[in-house]
Amino acid sequence: MLRKNIKRKDLIANVYFNIGFSKTISENIVYDIFNLFINNIISNNVLKISNFGNFIKKNKKQRIGRNPKTKEVKVISSRNIIIFKAANLLKKRINQY
Repeated sequence: MLRKNIKRKDLIANVYFNIGFSKTISENIVYDIFNLFINNIISNNVLKISNFGNFIKKNKKQRIGRNPKTKEVKVISSRNIIIFKAANLLKKRINQY
């Protein structure tokens, strides 16, 4: 299966071609949407987009890890991660194809 990544540049081009705004306005729209998502996750720990899914911020605790090559034991610090849970409608649409 061929992997296709979508870059911000591609999103900006899609907004530019489909909506017809200038490239600078399209770029501002894309960046504003991402900033809105990020700020919402930071402040509320959850971002819910109806019919798409939920982005949930979780805290991973500190743990002990091992380098598989050198077998060296190290402490992995605690950190926040983002988990995505797809909505049922998104799951259904993906499984149609």
